[in-house]
Formats: sequence, C-alpha cells, structure tokens
Amino acid sequence: MPDTLDPTPYDALLLLSFGGPEGPDDVVPFLENVTRGRGIPKERLKEVGQHYFLFGGVSPINDQNRELLGALREDFADHGLDLPVYWGNRNWAPYLTDTLRELVQDGRRRVLVLATSAYASYSGCRQYREDLAGALATLADEGLPLPGVDKLRHYFNHPGFVQPMIDGVLAALDDLPADVRAGARLAFTTHSIPDASADTSGPVGEHGDGGAYVAQHLDVARLIADAVRERTGVDHPWSLVYQSRSGAPHIPWLEPDICDHLEELHAAGAPAAVMVPIGFVSDHMEVLYDLDTEATAKAAELGLPVRRSATVGADPRFVAGVRELVLERAATERGRPVERCALGALGPSHDLCPVGCCPARAPKAAAAGADSPYDQRRGEGRGREKETTP
Repeated sequence: MPDTLDPTPYDALLLLSFGGPEGPDDVVPFLENVTRGRGIPKERLKEVGQHYFLFGGVSPINDQNRELLGALREDFADHGLDLPVYWGNRNWAPYLTDTLRELVQDGRRRVLVLATSAYASYSGCRQYREDLAGALATLADEGLPLPGVDKLRHYFNHPGFVQPMIDGVLAALDDLPADVRAGARLAFTTHSIPDASADTSGPVGEHGDGGAYVAQHLDVARLIADAVRERTGVDHPWSLVYQSRSGAPHIPWLEPDICDHLEELHAAGAPAAVMVPIGFVSDHMEVLYDLDTEATAKAAELGLPVRRSATVGADPRFVAGVRELVLERAATERGRPVERCALGALGPSHDLCPVGCCPARAPKAAAAGADSPYDQRRGEGRGREKETTP
C-alpha cells in the first residue's frame, strides 16, 4: 500500500452525528433523549416538536448522513483507501454505543471519529466526546475490549468544507433578480449558543468574548465573502448572525437572530439578502425550518428578496477533504511529516483537545482529549477511577 493511502494505525472511521426522528412517533422520544436530565415535561416537548411534525415527524439528518456515509465509502474504495466506515448517533438510532459495540465485535481496535460539527464549542465537540466516553464505559461494563478513539480536527477552514459553500453563495446570488443582485447582503448563519459557552470555547488561550466559536465562524465568513468578491467583482456587505436559539430567555445567547437581522436589513434599505448557513454541514431541521420556513416567511412579510445558499452535504470536495483529513491524522500518528491544509488566518486546529478546551458545566469524562480517562495511543482503558475527570 502506498504510504499516502495508509490509514494505520486506524482500522475504522466512525461518522458521529446528532440523530433525528424518522416518524411522528419518534419525535417526543427523540426530544426526551436530547433533553435528558433537564426535567422538561412531555407536553412541553410536544410543543417544541411542532416543527418536526410540519415535516411529517421526520428530520432529514439521518438520510443526509446515509448519503454522506455512502459517499465516503465510495470515495475510499475509488482511491484504494482500505478503511471501513461506520455510523452512530448521539440521540437516535443507530445509537453510538450500539455502533461502538459493533465495531469491537468486528475486531476494530483503533477508531477515528468524524463528527458532523465543524467548529469548536461544548455542544459541537466536547459533548460528542462525553458521549464517546459514556459509550466506552458501557462497553467496559459489558467486559468488551475498548477501542482507541481519536477525533478528527475541526475542519471549518479546510478547503473541502469552504469551497462548496463559496459556490453555494454564488449560485444563490445568481438566483436573485438581476436588479437587486449587486446590492444583496450576505447573512452568515450558525447555531446560537449561550454567551458563556461561546466565551469558553476552544483551548484556554482562545477564551474570551465569543471564544474560538465566534472567531472560527468569522474567519470562514470572511473567506467566503472575499472569494465571492474575487469571483464577481462585487463587494457584498456581510454579517455573522445566529439562529435556532433554544435556551431560557434570561440566559444571554449569541445575537442577533437571523429574523431580527432581516428586519434590520430591510429598515436600512438593503435590496436583497442571501442566508449562508456556514454553521451546518447539511440541510437538517435547523436549516429547513429556521431558515427555509421561518426566516424566509419573515423576509416575505418584509418584501425583502432572499435566497438561502447550499450546505456542503455530501459534496465530492467535502468527501475528498474528509479522506485527506483521515490520511493526515494517520500519518501524524505514525510520526510522518504531513502538510496540514487550512485556509484563512487561524491555521489548522489541534488534533487532541487540550485540558480546559470547551469545558463542561459539571465534571464529566470525555474521550479523545488530553483529559480522557482512555488512552488513545494504546487503544485500551486507563482505568475506570478517572471517569469523573472534568
């Protein structure tokens, strides 16, 4: 095998995602999984789930993950990369624990994880690592051998992620009426999170106002806006805005909300807008409902022409980028020199989340980090006594 296509020490890739309901009867149980431990009444969950019921109780995320899973397997096979790809979710079938159990029973002992979240934050990284630790603890309780688990670095600024979004913005601009196209504003959107979570996102050295979460999104937005200007000759004003807030009203979350921003654009005389969901890998529910339904309805109410650009989904460039990231990490683990590809001002992210990176509110074990109770390098547990490490 050519060294450039050698995945060792890894013997599996795990696509790890959020999960979503696949029918009306799944909605409330799914939301119970998502909100477990918060004491939210079932009646309130039924209210929260209304946007799922508008789409027949089906979230598109699982089908989109199936498409990405198939694309990754096909790409790996086409390029001679012998690495099986598995899929597990945090909140719905196929569940992460079941998939890790299947991996172990298939004889896999060193797993690389691709999370469907490109940026640093507690909910976008640390919480996935906590779920990995919880799944490993379950396997240990069952007496199964524990696989070594590593997580791919944040890929927000990898060309395979950024370039499809540039093309998506160009296509959305082209779809606007010609008389408003040149004056269109770009509204880069991502999931709002509590200010406190944003401020502590990323390594400790990056903590501060907005933390790594906001800095990474701003860097990607700037990359896309600059590329659009270079390709069209038009400088479109842009802003980073937020969507999908779900927390208590008294807790500060990142603002402005996309609908409030559209009102501000209209009041300022903007002729049109393009919503660019840079915070999302695929067109799942937050995109279909919060942008395509709610924000688009707000724009229609205002009389503001608006378009929404595409997410990367299973774009072949993103899939190829994942392959490159896998081989980069494998070569790094073997001690080989490797070029770490990244666009923008921030450079490539860390491979191993350091202590204090995106901290949890309460002490909880997390795998695939410097504070993990599991040893990624040896592929076996260090000991159950450390599982409450914060």
